[in-house]
Amino acid sequence: MAVTIKDVARLANVSVATVSRVLNASAPVRDDTRVRVLNVARELRFSPNGAARTLSRRQASAVGVILPDLYGEFFSELLRGIDLEIQRTGHALLVSSSHHDAHGVSVAVRAMRGRVDGLLVMAPEVSTASLASALPEGLPAVILNAPATPGAAAAVTVDNMGGTRAVVRYLAELGHRDIAFICGPPRNADAGARLRGYRAAMRTAGLTVRNPLVVHGDFTEESGWRAARELLALSGAQPTAIFAANDAMAIGALLALHEAKVDVPGEVSIVGFDDIPIARYVTPALTTVRVAIDVLGARAAALLFRALADPVGVGSAHKEVVPAELVVRHSCGPPPVYAMRR
Repeated sequence: MAVTIKDVARLANVSVATVSRVLNASAPVRDDTRVRVLNVARELRFSPNGAARTLSRRQASAVGVILPDLYGEFFSELLRGIDLEIQRTGHALLVSSSHHDAHGVSVAVRAMRGRVDGLLVMAPEVSTASLASALPEGLPAVILNAPATPGAAAAVTVDNMGGTRAVVRYLAELGHRDIAFICGPPRNADAGARLRGYRAAMRTAGLTVRNPLVVHGDFTEESGWRAARELLALSGAQPTAIFAANDAMAIGALLALHEAKVDVPGEVSIVGFDDIPIARYVTPALTTVRVAIDVLGARAAALLFRALADPVGVGSAHKEVVPAELVVRHSCGPPPVYAMRR
């Protein structure tokens, strides 16, 4: 005989309505009750009819995630955080890439419409206006790493300015004056904020931003490698420290310095941003700005489910900022003596 929702309710000592709320994530339920219901459902191998539930309640029991790219440890950690949060709701995860442009966001949204209950969208290279026009009316959405967007339920961002200030202050306290910066993509919101933070922090520290020391990257390891080679080729005073706008570029820069037989941190210090898992395992272990990437994903998912449960309770003005903190490892040290004399 097939197990029914009434069987689950009886063994969990709750009402059928409570079981429904837990399995459909349609309303808040106490944690101990939710765990008890899920455990009973798992023991009985109860599987609600998803197709019937979708038709009767107009719920897809899935969440759409649209990212600019699917490559790299940052996105893996972000998806891990999102997945851990949505596991508690019984939703599935549909993931798509926008390929870094507004058209890609629109294509992904169209493909997911009718198949998901809500959207998590990271599109830091898409303008707010373009992003707003791509979001379907009536479908809750939370934006990651971009400004609050009209039509979205909320936005979650990283404290880029605070993170960059901490890096420049730390390097200045070590004695560095010639601090280079490897930028991210020019249209990327995070990259822009980190560049502005670097310039502002350099001014605050009384240091001059020399244009040759600001070089372009695109958040990939190869671009960090190229940027470091460009900095090493400068005919004037070379930097004693390199601050890359993300860890991938910092790791690429580490390779370029190793190939050039430049000692890190004896001759040049390197700092990254994000604290992706591999950062602690490179040689030397990378000093970086830790962003709890999984927490970023989990907070965005939690806000989305809050919007699904209470559509009027979260508005586009709601914004959360995930803290960023400096993590000191082994890739930084004082500048060499000859550099301090110039």
